[in-house]
Amino acid sequence: MTSTASPSSAPVAIVTAASQGIGEACARTLSARGYRLALLARSQALGALAQELGGVHVVGSVTDPRDLEKLVHATLNAYGRIDAVVNNTGHPPRGELLQISDEEWHAALDLVILNAIRMTRLVTPVMLAAKKGAIVNISTIGAIQPDLAFPVSTVLRAGLNGFAKLFAQRYADSGLRMNNVLPGRIASYPQPDERVREIPARRLGTVAEVSAAVAFLASDEASYVNGQSIIVDGGLVRGV
Repeated sequence: MTSTASPSSAPVAIVTAASQGIGEACARTLSARGYRLALLARSQALGALAQELGGVHVVGSVTDPRDLEKLVHATLNAYGRIDAVVNNTGHPPRGELLQISDEEWHAALDLVILNAIRMTRLVTPVMLAAKKGAIVNISTIGAIQPDLAFPVSTVLRAGLNGFAKLFAQRYADSGLRMNNVLPGRIASYPQPDERVREIPARRLGTVAEVSAAVAFLASDEASYVNGQSIIVDGGLVRGV
């Protein structure tokens, strides 16, 4: 893809599912750290956030390849560069392990994994030309500590771990990085008291704590962190 805008020294970040929750927090944190933004979400409310933060936006879905391509084109047309991408998305369906339908599994594949792969295909040539770029995938601790309450998310987000490892193997020597952030139980939606009591920190995490980890991985401060899954969970994951 080619750009029509002249480049600037200020970095540019794409954030998907950016209208609320972790996605919105990532957009606000990156904006506060000097990034120019391109945002994607299904909600029409996204326009107000983009205007507030001085960014561009596309109303669309992470599951639609045409919307992702439109977003990347809009980013290049506006800014002429892409320095970082935050692949955030919604939640796949829940249910009893063996009662989840094939259709739900296939839809979740689009939502959880293929959105990140498709976005990566689009931005990698741009980043290769710049010899630099960082991609951060928002995942979940279920990727490494399976939870029967979230079977589809657990299975599919584990695939993001492997994808990040493979991307790092293939593109690290070209200056490109991909890492995952694995939030635990975050206060972006209500959770039962018993699930809060299981957390060693005895509280839910905040979206700001997640977005701070994302901003670190997107920055040059994390220049030697590649193919990793960074846990933000208050000590909940017990595996070594």
